[in-house]
Amino acid sequence: MPQNRRIAHLDMDAFFASVELLSYPELKGQPVVVGGRSTEQPTVNAHGVRSYAKLRDYVGRGVITTSTYEARALGVFSGMGLMKSAALAPEAIILPANFEAYRNYSRLFKLTVANIAPLIEDRGIDEIYIDLTDIDEETESLATRIKNAVNQATGLSCSIGVSPNKLLSKICSDLDKPNGVTILSLTELSTRIWPLAAKKINGIGPKANEKLAQLGIHTIGELAKAAPDLLIEKFGRATGHWMHQAAHGIDDRPVVTSSEPKSLSRETTFERDLHVKQDRARLSDIFTKLCYRLADDLSRKGYAAKTIGIKVKYADFQVITRDLTVPAALQDGASIRHAATECLRRVPLEQRIRLLGVRAGGLLPSSSLGQEPLNHQPDLPFEGSPT
Repeated sequence: MPQNRRIAHLDMDAFFASVELLSYPELKGQPVVVGGRSTEQPTVNAHGVRSYAKLRDYVGRGVITTSTYEARALGVFSGMGLMKSAALAPEAIILPANFEAYRNYSRLFKLTVANIAPLIEDRGIDEIYIDLTDIDEETESLATRIKNAVNQATGLSCSIGVSPNKLLSKICSDLDKPNGVTILSLTELSTRIWPLAAKKINGIGPKANEKLAQLGIHTIGELAKAAPDLLIEKFGRATGHWMHQAAHGIDDRPVVTSSEPKSLSRETTFERDLHVKQDRARLSDIFTKLCYRLADDLSRKGYAAKTIGIKVKYADFQVITRDLTVPAALQDGASIRHAATECLRRVPLEQRIRLLGVRAGGLLPSSSLGQEPLNHQPDLPFEGSPT
């Protein structure tokens, strides 16, 4: 591992909401949430004045995809149920999600960064790691230049943390949001990182954080001072050792500039639980669309799949999955739908369905495809399934 590494973590600020505000600049500075499949589009009256739906009027079980910082100040965060959030911020404006726009802006900001610093690890639609080690420019100047370039190209702001490793940079990018640059050296660990809550370490989730609290460990500094044997006893050898290392700012992971996906999937949660018989036509239509969208994803990314699987979540939140490994790799929608239907036949459909998903695994390059898609008889999803 090179000495004196400079690893940056770039995180777009309230990404989905910020993209929406490019279209609705009059909403800047207001509490805005994005999410909910039944959310109404803004309307325009005869005088050209827009009217927006309010969170208080939302009916459904959608969740917040993202929220502006003004909405977060009211306690409204991503992942929260929209109807529950309405009690906290009834006057917040709600906008429907536009994932095509988010993907376009994601590609644009990453391309912009790559033109300055090409060693990038893609961590999702709104965040990346960047290895700045070999770029001959002072750290703050370089980070600021990247941040400004992203803003100029997209109209959006981002926050950047720079440190000797990925773990600390991930923490730092969140310390001065929005539109901040935070630079940390290991000598500042005790003064700037140890006072933070233990859950600020990426990888310490709610359950682990609760367990640490039961041990009287609330901050990263308290975690650093905890006996390694205690952590290993309570969390297991691998996790306990990792917690001890992380609290001391130790992370040797490199920036990985390319990776092969293990699987691709498409799924959807329904606005209401669907009945297998009464809503059969709708379920079949959704199922078919999921299969063909998954096929499009495979084709666009240059993969074929040896394993097709389905996921069903019932009204009581029980989840069942089934997989089928096929003789030859698949990529076309009809073949994926046929294999997924075979999986569906092995699922007991005795109660209403809340979520339906289709997954492609065992990914291979598209060159592994046969010459022609398989010629299947028409399938009837949700017909003949065990009941």
